[in-house]
Amino acid sequence: MAEVKPFHALRYDLSKAGNIEDLTCPPYDIISEEQREAYLRQNPYNVIRLELPRGEDPYREAGSLLKDWLSQGILKRDMEPGFYIYEEEFWDAVDHGEKKKLKGLVALVRVEDFSTGVVLPHEETLSKAKTDRLNLMKATNCNFSQIYSLYQDEAHITRNRLENLSKTCPPRYEFSDGLVTHRLWVVNDTAAIEAIREDFSGRKLYIADGHHRYETAINYRNWCREEGRWNPGSEYVMMMLCDMADEGLVVFPTHRLVRGLPDFQPQTLLKACEEEFFLTVQGGLEETKVMLDTLYREEKHAFGFYDGSAWTVLTLKDPQVMARVLPEKSQASRLLDVSILHSLILEKFLGIDKENMANQKNLTYTRSMEEAKASVEQGESCCCFLLNPTRVSEIGEVAANGEKMPQKSTYFYPKLITGLAMNALDDC
Repeated sequence: MAEVKPFHALRYDLSKAGNIEDLTCPPYDIISEEQREAYLRQNPYNVIRLELPRGEDPYREAGSLLKDWLSQGILKRDMEPGFYIYEEEFWDAVDHGEKKKLKGLVALVRVEDFSTGVVLPHEETLSKAKTDRLNLMKATNCNFSQIYSLYQDEAHITRNRLENLSKTCPPRYEFSDGLVTHRLWVVNDTAAIEAIREDFSGRKLYIADGHHRYETAINYRNWCREEGRWNPGSEYVMMMLCDMADEGLVVFPTHRLVRGLPDFQPQTLLKACEEEFFLTVQGGLEETKVMLDTLYREEKHAFGFYDGSAWTVLTLKDPQVMARVLPEKSQASRLLDVSILHSLILEKFLGIDKENMANQKNLTYTRSMEEAKASVEQGESCCCFLLNPTRVSEIGEVAANGEKMPQKSTYFYPKLITGLAMNALDDC
């Protein structure tokens, strides 16, 4: 099962680099070029220069920059191996503005092939992102950001350990980025480290966010082996590990935008949907949100549909229809809202097949209901479908069955910040 171990993290020397809040950034794949430039104006040592390099040979430049920062003492290795406790405190806009905290363990995890059943994915990935991340790892031999994974622990043994350990001393870092308060503790106590390692010896891990980075870690490990490179560090990857039952876990939905269909007729589509769905006309976006929220709490499968002139909520009549539509899938996969939408509407009536979806030819995505609405009204999209969030329990069930959800099925919030602790793979 999962093997976790402490490590000598690379961390900023704040006396040389500046304030930690000016040195960190969100994950690379949600940062625009304008945001990247803004981070660098704030502090030229921001980790974005390593995680999202630019230039004629960006990967080589990232490798050179990492060496420069190490030689200058901008980044330093911790003297003792340790685990790192990371906490995010935030307001959950999805759950009626409730204040929440999510606390997890940052550690190294042995890289396992998916076939071993130790580390389990839940979502499909794109090749382009994996190529980019592999080139960066080859150039830097470093993990700059953590893969976000979940574990099952009914007794919450590890979560209680982390809670107790974080109470013994103030956090090493504590700051707010305006939306989220971030805290990091360093754990060097050998007894605590061994207890936590033992906790994970019988567990599987479920990737929540960072599928591209984990598949890249597998590819990098294999590349090192094939090239005959002595690199024990490539056998491990940095992860943030959270209890799957933590009340602080929040998943946002990712809405679908349909575009580029020249013969699209919304009324024809809705008429066809009446075969499997109840159709309820709504007065607007806010009314649609309320109804979707109500149906979500009733555990019904429903979508909001907007064609630029009218809002409609589509509610699945009989979930058993999915056994006929997706007989090769498990019950957990069949009854995902994204599976229902993709199979019964997008593929069946709009002809948007899996390859089309993967290439984003006629289907794109957004996390914002307002952005989806505006895209339709501005003529960029033919229509949009608003979804409810995927439940964390559903993610675990699908992964445990060895299956994957369609791309863009989940969006865990808040994202883990990059730059608090990094993992140089030559350290192992």
